[in-house]
Amino acid sequence: MADEEFTEEQAGRMLAGMNEIIRAGEEMRKVRTEMIKLFAGFGWTQEKIARLTGVSQPAVSKQVTKSGGDAAPPSPTTFSLDQYDAPWLEGRLWGLAEQISETLHGAARCTHHVEAVARGKKHFTPRTVDELRRLVEEDLRLHRADLPGSYRDAYDRISRGLDVPLKNTGTAATTTTASVRRTLAHRIQRDRLGEHA
Repeated sequence: MADEEFTEEQAGRMLAGMNEIIRAGEEMRKVRTEMIKLFAGFGWTQEKIARLTGVSQPAVSKQVTKSGGDAAPPSPTTFSLDQYDAPWLEGRLWGLAEQISETLHGAARCTHHVEAVARGKKHFTPRTVDELRRLVEEDLRLHRADLPGSYRDAYDRISRGLDVPLKNTGTAATTTTASVRRTLAHRIQRDRLGEHA
């Protein structure tokens, strides 16, 4: 799919979800800080960033000043689903698993795993990613008739990428932290699946 501009609406949905689980701890607070820097790089006003992130404008101003206020806007490829570094693929897998869980009204095998991620009880490690892959595969097999074909297509792409690690991640994969890329991929994957459900 062609690259698309990252919109204020997408940012709002992503940050609304992040604010719900901010209690998960320090990692999510760091992600929100990184998101503020990212949005500042787009040239968004501090007022808009404060509204979207649920942070006071003075706090946004402090963060932007601390980061130098001169972050370059991210490349459009930062928001294309077709990227193959591990954090991006993990975020896509997370988004797919959440979508499966919601589509099956919590009856999916992967539900407990994604809930644990949301509460900060599980983190992304090779072992937990493999565990989530197995659960998603099982859900796709057991509930084939109840899930859109786009879910299987998304999983096949994610799985191929995880099986063949990318040697050169390129600029887009290295200008933002793993947590931020994972969060972006999670949100964008969910948006795309929602469009085609």
